[in-house]
Amino acid sequence: MNLEYIDNLIEKMEKASLTELSYKDGDVDIKLKRDMGNNVQAAPVQVPKQQAPEQPMASAPLEEGKVIKAPMVGTFYKAASPEADAYVKVGDKVDNTSVVCILEAMKLFNEIQAEISGEITEILVEDGDMVEYDQPLFRVR
Repeated sequence: MNLEYIDNLIEKMEKASLTELSYKDGDVDIKLKRDMGNNVQAAPVQVPKQQAPEQPMASAPLEEGKVIKAPMVGTFYKAASPEADAYVKVGDKVDNTSVVCILEAMKLFNEIQAEISGEITEILVEDGDMVEYDQPLFRVR
């Protein structure tokens, strides 16, 4: 890994208006985060903490539990490869460091950690779905 490659990642991150970027290849693990002033700094990717429950729509009942949300825009993958088992399935126990899925952004695959402990009660997106920032991905009890 050379400095020119890292500079290229930063440039692509800025052009795509990404605020966070994570890249892992073997022993190399790069995590970039920038503030709105376009300064780029190294920082871990974190799943936003759940905020106060939103007012449910009249036709949708309020679901119990905590929610793991997407920390970035990307394509949701439930496994590391099409042949591999899913990171988690309904009924699995997770903790703060459990990898629950991958989000792909600009050909970079970002492992997403649960950041909460509990049991997966619902998977809210399908494999290959495009997800938005802060979109619920999993429900945890």
